[in-house]
Amino acid sequence: MACILHIETSERACSVALSDQGQVVFHKEDLDGPHHASILAPYCDEALSFADSHAIPLDAVAVSQGPGSYTGLRIGVSTAKGICYARGAALIAVDTLQLLCVPSLLSEAVEEGALLCPMIDARRMEVYAAIYDRGLRTLRSVQAEIVTADTYREWLDRQPVYFMGSGANKCKTVINHPNARFIDNQMPLAKHMMPLAEMALLRGKTADVAYFEPFYLKAFEAKESKSPLEHVKR
Repeated sequence: MACILHIETSERACSVALSDQGQVVFHKEDLDGPHHASILAPYCDEALSFADSHAIPLDAVAVSQGPGSYTGLRIGVSTAKGICYARGAALIAVDTLQLLCVPSLLSEAVEEGALLCPMIDARRMEVYAAIYDRGLRTLRSVQAEIVTADTYREWLDRQPVYFMGSGANKCKTVINHPNARFIDNQMPLAKHMMPLAEMALLRGKTADVAYFEPFYLKAFEAKESKSPLEHVKR
């Protein structure tokens, strides 16, 4: 197990956590932002001071890679890179949509056989979303979508689908299938990054500190199309 500093700035919330030996030992968050530019550096300083005061060497910095806000991700990634260079630490990129699923999976709130569809708001009825199974295996990779009542019908006709995140909050009145489940007030936070970051480090999946770029929310180019089930991997 490693000591990892976790940074999450993809949306309005700004949060930092420190994990060691598979346990979160420090976390701090501001949910009323965006105040990333003013508070992220002090939060990171507090987390690193905690590690130093407990003689815990830093092994890696995990940062949310998006999709998300351009400004938020830029601040988070540049801060993470700076710490990696200063401390000689590895950089781990954590998928923001997978991160959104972690609280529900840890609480065992998702029923057996169900799918997860985390969504990031991209204005109007537009979202960035992906579909995962309960093991966070990708069944449909992230794509931009204009949400209608039929957008996820082929998935919903077969099994329950849990929708979560800022994009899901505005879709409740549109997605009215009986198999649709909505998890309210779920946002990506640094304190939930540890399982994903630990797994990435264990598998040797680190990012190039010099060249890594996050997945910004770009100009919207969604199509109202269905997702082919031939991409499902079980």
